[in-house]
Amino acid sequence: MVTALLTLPLVAGLAAFIISDDVRRRRLLLWTAAGHSVLTAALFLQRPGAGCGTSAAAYGEWFGLDELGLIFLGVTSALFFGAAIYAVCYLELEKRDPGEEADEGFIFNNAPEAVFTGCLLLFLAAMTAVTASRNLGILWAAIEATTLLSAPLIYFHRHKRSLEATWKYLLICSVGIALALMGNLFLGAAGLKSDLGLNLDALLGGAALLDKPLLKAAFLFLFVGYGTKMGLAPFHTWLPDAHSEAPALVSALLSGALLNCAFLGILRAVQICGGAGLADFSGGILLLFGLLSLATAGLFILGQRDYKRLLAYSSIEHMGIMALGTGLGGGAVYGALLNAVGHSLAKAGLFFTSGLILAAYKTKRITEVKGLLGRAPKTAALWLAGLFLITGTPPSGIFLGKFLILKEAIVSGRYLVAAVYLVFLGIIFSGLARIFINMTFGNRENQATDEKVFAEPRGMVWPICIFFACVLGLGLYVPVWLDALLNGAQFLIRGVP
Repeated sequence: MVTALLTLPLVAGLAAFIISDDVRRRRLLLWTAAGHSVLTAALFLQRPGAGCGTSAAAYGEWFGLDELGLIFLGVTSALFFGAAIYAVCYLELEKRDPGEEADEGFIFNNAPEAVFTGCLLLFLAAMTAVTASRNLGILWAAIEATTLLSAPLIYFHRHKRSLEATWKYLLICSVGIALALMGNLFLGAAGLKSDLGLNLDALLGGAALLDKPLLKAAFLFLFVGYGTKMGLAPFHTWLPDAHSEAPALVSALLSGALLNCAFLGILRAVQICGGAGLADFSGGILLLFGLLSLATAGLFILGQRDYKRLLAYSSIEHMGIMALGTGLGGGAVYGALLNAVGHSLAKAGLFFTSGLILAAYKTKRITEVKGLLGRAPKTAALWLAGLFLITGTPPSGIFLGKFLILKEAIVSGRYLVAAVYLVFLGIIFSGLARIFINMTFGNRENQATDEKVFAEPRGMVWPICIFFACVLGLGLYVPVWLDALLNGAQFLIRGVP
């Protein structure tokens, strides 16, 4: 089954380049994402139990899915399915409006669809490999592949700003990946005497035998390397540019799926440190950079002028929350993972919504988007709904994740951490709310009284509604199967059933 999950998008992605002259057949390949979702659902159905007692023998030497992998695979597959539906209408909008200038030269350019579709599907294959990797060398290579395959997607509009964002993304993330490679080398050296290699199950089984100083060095390199790709401050500088210049559906996948893959790389390192008795060491680093990311996001959100960059800084906030929850340990790990699921769905929905706003207003400037409720009523309603979901307003599933993290901080006696956490959550909420409300209800200067209502394509609206409904549902009820997965993943990370 895992082989099929890897092969299906890989073959479809290569086929997209071969049939580059046939638009209809090439777009049909996007529905490979539906087949990927069906196979993923089958894996969930085949899962025998909660997983706290799953043996290493249940996984292959190279690929296999534990609870952590299944959670992120499920999120990735769901987002790509929604993106495939969204993409059909999005590409039609691009085709119908190929040369209209907006936002200082930003244009809807009729860029080569073959490259876009092919890289999108290969991007799915690479992220599937990340979630299923049982060897840290394979995981590193798969994360590097996601960088190379997503770069052409960021450069979709062939504009000078998208070119700058793409090169910045490649340069900074490549440096991060190089540091992660150093981490793997230190990790291999830490287990050299025991001949453990880079197989995850061997490392977890023999974690107590690892050389502690070398393991600490390995974790630091892996954390900085994958933390760069995850968008943790101060390694986040590529993220706002890439998310702002990429097409809306690509921004959704970068924020909702790609950042999770880097987070998974860090979690694998946390697992090994926990098995070696270094949980406090890894947890302290995650705690520090989690709070730093929250502070950075809060400060930059207040002064934003671009609504896609605004969403990017919101992603940095949530990466910080996930790092903070993992660093706190205990029940906060469950909250961090639940927040990861909720953030992926809500942020994908918000970036999809930003694509509708951009199509309606032809600008990414916050000051030039006013009166959204009159111009695009459905989009306005979704924009406001996304605000309340992403900021964790009850009953959003994100609220539950944030609350569990706060509860663990208070129960463990870390009152200063809890206070700082609450302060920056409040700053971020106020900053986002002010901008979202002004965009929805404000009036533009020289706004025409007879301005036409923007025709919102149903294929772009429905995926947003479904994602938002899922986040809302998580706040009211966590399904038994998801609860079991989250508990199993918490056990893998911290040894807490």
